[in-house]
Amino acid sequence: MPDYGNIIKKICFDSTDKLHADLKICLHYDNIKIREFFNEIIKGYVEKNEKIIAFVEELREKKAISKSKRTKTKRARFNEKNTIKQFGLNKNEIENIFDILEKERPEL
Repeated sequence: MPDYGNIIKKICFDSTDKLHADLKICLHYDNIKIREFFNEIIKGYVEKNEKIIAFVEELREKKAISKSKRTKTKRARFNEKNTIKQFGLNKNEIENIFDILEKERPEL
């Protein structure tokens, strides 16, 4: 799948007219396009940006997601961070490992 990661997809959701207008005004003031804003927020969430994750944790508390579920998620993120630190692998190194495996064993 050589195009994976480059195919454009749409993400749509509903919001109120006031919130939409306020967002457009704030982003216009900051000279940021809506698309750029949401892509960076999503990227930060997926890549586990600590500031975005802290915001998500606050959101989860507001939504009254069970404390045990929040604790499990925090523990999983902590363990993931420690594993990455322990093995010292960054995103590019992990991609390289998969590329090497794919070349050596294409049947996988």
